[in-house]
Amino acid sequence: MARFRNKKKKVFIKPVLKKKQPDVDHITGDKIPRSFVFSRGKLPGSLRQLQADLRKLMLPYTALKLKEKKRNNIKDFLNIAGPMGVTHFLMLSKTATAPYLRVARTPQGPTLTFKIQEYSLAVDVAQSQVRPRCPQDLFKNSPLIVLSGFGTGEQHLKLTTIMFQNIFPAIDVNTVNLSSCQRIVLLNYNKETKLIDFRHYSIRLQPVGISRKIRKFVQNHQVPDLRSLQDVSDFVTKAGYGSESEADEEAATVSLASDLGRVNRASTKSAVKLQEIGPRLTLHLIKIEEGLCSGGVIFSEYENHGVKKTQQEEEEEEEEEEEVEEEMVED
Repeated sequence: MARFRNKKKKVFIKPVLKKKQPDVDHITGDKIPRSFVFSRGKLPGSLRQLQADLRKLMLPYTALKLKEKKRNNIKDFLNIAGPMGVTHFLMLSKTATAPYLRVARTPQGPTLTFKIQEYSLAVDVAQSQVRPRCPQDLFKNSPLIVLSGFGTGEQHLKLTTIMFQNIFPAIDVNTVNLSSCQRIVLLNYNKETKLIDFRHYSIRLQPVGISRKIRKFVQNHQVPDLRSLQDVSDFVTKAGYGSESEADEEAATVSLASDLGRVNRASTKSAVKLQEIGPRLTLHLIKIEEGLCSGGVIFSEYENHGVKKTQQEEEEEEEEEEEVEEEMVED
């Protein structure tokens, strides 16, 4: 007698295609800036974490899990930068005395070299706060960029302004979606110290004149505990009509053009709150080169201001130039 075999049906699972990020900015018509954040040479653990923080800051248009190998040189990164549409390199390095950050435009420069005077990691900033805030969707959109103190008319500050303005996508104030504006990068130049304070904040809006209890009730749809109250009106009266944390300053309030969430409504005043999420950097611009880590020197902090370099600083600069020359040579 013939046997009948049950043939298992093959199940076809349709692959989930990831939404492709746009290549062209609908505002400027130019390519959307993308970045690589990587290191040159061996870095200690704290600088490795700073590199991870910078990658997260540059989201979503960066390679968050970029793999590096010791034998990789700058040309290796440059060869894959073109097909992937990468426009900027952020390179961390460490000498015997100080860490450095290079910001370069691909493929032909210029390159800005900053000495990192001080830095704090994102985890350190969060631990210093009573209520750290970092929602999951905070890094779905690029941050806004705000530059302060760079309008002195000096050429090296103009180049610094152009570099940082072009490292993030441009926005149109008239058509921008308010829900996409969740982060801000602030760069403040101090004319006296010649240092740049680099800060990274999250943006949130709070309606003016509404207490924290009522605001949380509307946002989270959580049923409040009314067991100790005689009436619902007691909950509102006890919560109050003002802000429990701090008074709302008139200068920090804005009128929204459209609804934003369940609480912030159009044509109503909302207070703008900035909360630092890190990393925090204090940078000193020491050199600008025409090319990608090479070429003529457009600006030098020591030469342009008549400051004599110490022997240690000269040795560090020669060491960096030798490393760059070795990296640019083909294997």
